Amino acid sequence: MSKKKQLSGSSLKVIAIITMLIDHIGAGILENLPGCLESQSSLHYTYYVFRYIGRIAFPIFCFLLVEGYLHTSNVKKYAIRLFIFAIISEIPFDLAFYHTVFITTHQNVFFTLLIGLITLVAIDHFNCSSLLRLVCMFAGFYVSYILNTDYAGFGVVFIVLLYMLHDNIKLRNFVCSLAIAWEITAPIAFIPITLYNGERGLKMKYFFYLFYPVHLLLIYAISRLL
Repeated sequence: MSKKKQLSGSSLKVIAIITMLIDHIGAGILENLPGCLESQSSLHYTYYVFRYIGRIAFPIFCFLLVEGYLHTSNVKKYAIRLFIFAIISEIPFDLAFYHTVFITTHQNVFFTLLIGLITLVAIDHFNCSSLLRLVCMFAGFYVSYILNTDYAGFGVVFIVLLYMLHDNIKLRNFVCSLAIAWEITAPIAFIPITLYNGERGLKMKYFFYLFYPVHLLLIYAISRLL
C-alpha cells in the first residue's frame, strides 16, 4: 500500500460529515437570516462559501456507500439500515430546510443512497447482460427523480459510475469529476478519496446515521431562535 494513501474510511467519513454540516448551516441557518440575499453583503458571500464547501460531502458519501457495498457481509441489513434512517431523518430534514413537518417534494439523502445501493444489487444480479444493467441504472435514476431525493436521479447515476469504475482509479476520478462538475466544487472530493488507504479505520458505523437527523433538528432549533 502506498505510503501516500493515509486516509481511512472513518477519516473520509469525518471529512464528509464536517463539510455536510457546513453546507447545512448555510442552507438551514444563514439563508434565513436578514440580508443573506443582498448580493453585496458579507453574509451573502459567507452563505455561498458554506454551500460550496458543502458540495464536497456528497461524492465522499457515495464513494463510502460503494465501499460499504463491496465489503459488507450482509447487503440486506445494509439496505434496511439505510431505509430505517431515511424514514427517521425525513421529518428533521423537512423541518431544517422547509420549516414544516413533512413535504412530499424533496426527500433526504438517505433515500438517494438506498436507491443507489439497490441499483448496485440489481446491476450485479444482471451481470451477464449489459442492456439489463443499463435498464437497472435508468430505473434507479427514474425512481430517485420521481421521489426527488437529494441529488435526485443524477445522484444514483453517480453512485453507479463510482461502482463501475472502481478498479480504475484514474479513469474513475476523471469521469466522476466530470459527472459531478455541475456542483462546481464537488470534484475536490476526489482529492481525499484518492488518498483512501482501503482500511476502515475507527469503528463509527452508526455515528453518521445518528448524526444526520440530530444535526438537522439542531439546525432547525437554532434557525427558529435567530
